[in-house]
Amino acid sequence: MRGQVRRQDETQQYNGITQGVIWQQLLIFFFPLLFGTFFQMLYNTTDAVIVGRFVGTVALSAIGGAASQIVNVIVGAFLGLASGASVVIAQYFGARDDEKVSASVHTSIAMSVLFGAVFMVAGILLADPMLKGMNTPADSFADSRIYLQIYFAGMVPNLIYNMGAGILRAIGDSKRPLYYLIVSCLANIGLDLLFVAGLKMGVFGAALATVLCQLLSAVLVMQCLMKSRESYGVRLREIRINRRQMTRILQIGIPAMVQSLSYSITNVILQAAVNGFGTNYVAAWAACGKADQVFWMTSNSFGVAVTTFIGQNYGAGKMKRVRRCIRESLIIDTIITITLSLILWFMADILIGLFTTDRTVIGLGRMMMHFFVPCYVTFIAIEIFSDVLRGLGDSFAPMVICVSGICVLRVLWVLIATRVWPQFSTLMWSYPVSWVPTGILLVLYFCLTWGRNGKLAGAGDSL
Repeated sequence: MRGQVRRQDETQQYNGITQGVIWQQLLIFFFPLLFGTFFQMLYNTTDAVIVGRFVGTVALSAIGGAASQIVNVIVGAFLGLASGASVVIAQYFGARDDEKVSASVHTSIAMSVLFGAVFMVAGILLADPMLKGMNTPADSFADSRIYLQIYFAGMVPNLIYNMGAGILRAIGDSKRPLYYLIVSCLANIGLDLLFVAGLKMGVFGAALATVLCQLLSAVLVMQCLMKSRESYGVRLREIRINRRQMTRILQIGIPAMVQSLSYSITNVILQAAVNGFGTNYVAAWAACGKADQVFWMTSNSFGVAVTTFIGQNYGAGKMKRVRRCIRESLIIDTIITITLSLILWFMADILIGLFTTDRTVIGLGRMMMHFFVPCYVTFIAIEIFSDVLRGLGDSFAPMVICVSGICVLRVLWVLIATRVWPQFSTLMWSYPVSWVPTGILLVLYFCLTWGRNGKLAGAGDSL
């Protein structure tokens, strides 16, 4: 009886997603993700700030250059796969199918352990060839190898945390992942100061601090899931792969993973091209990448909110609410993008200056940010419609569009255009050149398949 009461209480706590005023409930769910965005940014940039300040430009380029891009490829691949689990869980939770929620949760945790172990071994063994393949500068190669291998050693807890946080968000809880992120962030800052500034452990100390904090966050999220007696609760003896649920997760997750990889792989190719311009450009590129995480992580967090809302309402059969959520999400994301773009434009020097005192690097970083910031508005359609389609369970076609537009087109631009115009600005143009057509194609696909005359047309709410 007590379990039934708790189930009803939790359902009421999260039913704003399927019953409340959309824009209000979307923002209520989003704001913890937004705060989490800034703590995640702080978490990710602490290493760069402290290493750049206390060790130097070469060490900064080591952890923010090739090593960072490789990590982004691996973690991004898993997060794409994990998004498939989040969509499946959100749809089952919206449909109130507790048995399938439980099976999906335990399958997801098992998959995170399995993939984490594979990535850990492969990353440690292949660190050297990966860094060589990206033309990592010789003066930062050794530090890059150390950072990469230590980071991969902590891959299992990293993926467990990301999967666990994704499970909580899928059922509508964006607050507890924020709390765990705050604790881990503060711990990371403290350990970075101890290991790098205090004990002078350099890049090794920064990597070790990150891994220990990832372990802490994994423990916190697993403790939360294991204490729960609800459908999404984790019981160690039940952690196993359910073939049916794994198949459904992979059907959505693999295309999302490929789409995520399309971003990361092209960034790796670009990083290799940037490396050819020397250490100052590498350091400025790394600092710019850290600074504009404010936008990217905010955009990604809003995308998580959109996917959760679409997934739960679609699972509950509330098609009118799905359509309204799409319209209101576009408006909100446009406001967010314009606001953050203005902030980043005017604070470029301050933000780049957090990572280095080298005036040459700051000037290059400012030039990069002033180019990219006005282009962010062209990414809105890609973010929203990719996440909407994923929430609906349709991820194959968007994957094809994004891989073709973002990966293939950008790579061709880098390989061809840079030969014709061998300047650094040519590399930067590869972003808007690939964003605009990709966004247009995603909108057209949605309108033709799910839009006014598609699967969402004329459908009423079933609940």
